[in-house]
Amino acid sequence: MLDWQNGHLYSARFGDVYFSRDSGLEEKQYVFLQGNRLADRFGSLQPDSAFSIGETGFGTGLSFLCTWRLFDQIASLRTSLDFFSVEKYPLDEKELSAALALWPELCPYADELMLRWPRRVPGWNRWSFAGGRVRLTLAIEDVAEALPETQGIDAWFLDGFSPARNPEMWTQQIFHWIARASRAGATFATYTSAGVVRRGLEQAGFQVKKISGFGRKREMLQGGLPGPPPIRPAPSTAIVIGGGIGGCAAASALASRGLVVELLESQTLGAGASGNPIGILHARLSAGMNALHRFVLASYGHALALLDEKLPVDGVMRSECGELQLSFSAEEARRIEKLATLDWPSHVFRPVDAVEASALAGIELSYGGLWFPGSGWLAPPQLCAALLGSQAITLYTGRTVKSLTPMSHGWRVQAEDQRKQAWSLEADIVVVCTGYQVKSLPALANLPLTPVRGQLTLIPATTASQNLRTIVCGSGYLAPAVAGRHVVGATHRFNDTSINLNISEHAENLSRLREISPVLRRLSDDVSQDTRQLEQLDGRTSIRGSVPGAMPLVGELLPGLYTSLGHGTRGLITAGLSAELVAATACGQLLPLPLSVVNALSPVRRASPAIPVSIKG
Repeated sequence: MLDWQNGHLYSARFGDVYFSRDSGLEEKQYVFLQGNRLADRFGSLQPDSAFSIGETGFGTGLSFLCTWRLFDQIASLRTSLDFFSVEKYPLDEKELSAALALWPELCPYADELMLRWPRRVPGWNRWSFAGGRVRLTLAIEDVAEALPETQGIDAWFLDGFSPARNPEMWTQQIFHWIARASRAGATFATYTSAGVVRRGLEQAGFQVKKISGFGRKREMLQGGLPGPPPIRPAPSTAIVIGGGIGGCAAASALASRGLVVELLESQTLGAGASGNPIGILHARLSAGMNALHRFVLASYGHALALLDEKLPVDGVMRSECGELQLSFSAEEARRIEKLATLDWPSHVFRPVDAVEASALAGIELSYGGLWFPGSGWLAPPQLCAALLGSQAITLYTGRTVKSLTPMSHGWRVQAEDQRKQAWSLEADIVVVCTGYQVKSLPALANLPLTPVRGQLTLIPATTASQNLRTIVCGSGYLAPAVAGRHVVGATHRFNDTSINLNISEHAENLSRLREISPVLRRLSDDVSQDTRQLEQLDGRTSIRGSVPGAMPLVGELLPGLYTSLGHGTRGLITAGLSAELVAATACGQLLPLPLSVVNALSPVRRASPAIPVSIKG
């Protein structure tokens, strides 16, 4: 809870000020930036390298903004910054805006942060700034949960109110996790000089010394771990296989890190499962928050911020119309009831009854449920094109990959063009983002991918259904009318690879509308009872790769060979953060997800016994 005392920001929860009463901005610069020698270290960064900072209390974001500005002023353009921070009690939009207004000199940076802030979700958030050159990973959770889940930090800002006011942030276990998450040669700085902090850091392995503090503080602590910082060679070239959302997102994430990327697609861009005219952002969560749902929630927040950058809302290619997940069954009612008890911000979701749900939707609905105001629909092919805006990406369509061969340095990809002519490329790394057909390649044949056919139905809007303003989800979903037609979806047929439209699946899609609303029941009945109308309905089929347990296969499979596969129906949400994970892993940078989630996504862990792959020179 943010309060003001004589013009100074004050936390009523911890009974302490957020920063020095003398000058918050100068305090951050002195304690954390100078205390970690960041000006010298930023200025000496080698091309294509990244620097990682960890912070134990995000607060107003002032430390992040000061660091970003310094990096912007000093570091060369071919370097990047990762900033990892933990905050259990984030400020809301009004509080953060009021706090940042104190420093107009940081306005260009603060404005960018404020654009992302309404996209925050509980758990881990990953946002990119400055064209991907600066990355913020914000863990909205207890510090004891977050610190064991990260690694690779070069410098620490040990913040989080005073040890006397907030002792949970300054325990020996916290110091141990900080040391374990650090690289050799990592430094730290903190405004406090308390003996418990000095002794705890020394016991964790840090060399600690006292120096003059800022303003009225007589002393502060700084220090570091022994050993030289590691040298981390990064790849410079990449081949991405697959021109759907997953492949385009991977190409974009790699290009933002300075890699030259060649993207191979066997058909045309977005021709496969990413070719639907309309796709919805459907984050189906569980109150239990296992690894899958932690991943989906983090992906949802990331996807909204990524879309704001790459495909802004315009009502044509993207709409932020919101989504209603309805309590249409006893099972769904139990799931939604559990989620509704969570103390999550309303911009993520909030419970609504049938009356409010109907008012939001614009038509009468039979159930209440959860309202996701940030959700909506988009045109996947347009998102694919938007993700390939970098000049570092070259797209090759009509290229079918026939083999992957590991080399002494990188991989060779051999393909055929549409005239059956052989074609090959080599690169430092390869990222595979295709469908289930990838199992025809020996290096990937041991992955548990299953084809799943899905069919959606396009139906003309009626006078009544035209009033629908939001996505409504029961056992199926209906999107608001676009150009006079609704998208209804979608069926699931495992191990079915046919792509012809099926009348029975049109009928199945329509039947799911009956449970949602009296208006939609009439719409379903009017069409379903006439076979001739069913035969005339338009739609689209696509084949997705599915994985047991629904957790995608994301990460390094073999040295230099990465996958982003098996996203199923969640690809619009999960592909973007998966691309960030692949790119960060390949470049040796700070990971955007908790280590436990990264391990759960790993394709190595779920592959059947590995197929030997020989290395060729």
